Amino acid sequence: MSDTSLTRRPSAVVFDVNETLSDMSPMTERFTDVGVPGHLAASWFAGLLRDGFALTVTGANPAFADLAQDSLRTLLTGQVDDVDAAVEHVMGGFTSLSLHPDVAPGTGALADLGLRLTTLSNGSASVAAGLLRRGGVVDRFERLLSVEDAPAWKPAGSAYAYALAELGLEPAQAVLVAVHPWDIHGAHEAGLMTAWVDRSGSPYPTCFAAPDLTVVGLPELAARLGELPPTD
Repeated sequence: MSDTSLTRRPSAVVFDVNETLSDMSPMTERFTDVGVPGHLAASWFAGLLRDGFALTVTGANPAFADLAQDSLRTLLTGQVDDVDAAVEHVMGGFTSLSLHPDVAPGTGALADLGLRLTTLSNGSASVAAGLLRRGGVVDRFERLLSVEDAPAWKPAGSAYAYALAELGLEPAQAVLVAVHPWDIHGAHEAGLMTAWVDRSGSPYPTCFAAPDLTVVGLPELAARLGELPPTD
């Protein structure tokens, strides 16, 4: 845990979804189900994000699912007999993921503080809705936002600007919560407060802007924000 540089409580908490709220470890089994090593799940997802960022830099705003399927097809070709069936099986994993155990109590505590909760995902809003519905917490969220409706993927500044406009907030009134340092960096550059959820115990990379707050889970986030005076 790090000391916070925040001096006031935000009005809204904007959550990343993939890996921040969702436990993506079952995706490993989806890869082994189709006959390829489970460790490829992590490298595939990292490559998917890389490709999305590259397309964003060149002015595109690809649909997450389309890009995910395309990259999977490339990865699995030559390794499985029925590529289309394997892609369908792996992609189906997104519709059955669960929340990390800390998410339900943490979002409850944040809602009890009177904070507005929303998501901002590079994935689709429908996938986020399914995840939160399965976890029994969807009613705590005011909005489920996706960059599919924004000019670009995160960490482009326009993605965060889109979310703020939808919420009617200034950047300094919101905190972006994510496990990804690149997301923390992007939100910081866009003027938002930031909170990094350190789920792995890995050191935060110094090449990115440091988070305003580091926590190990959402209950700790709620406790730390609850110590701060509300934003005027």
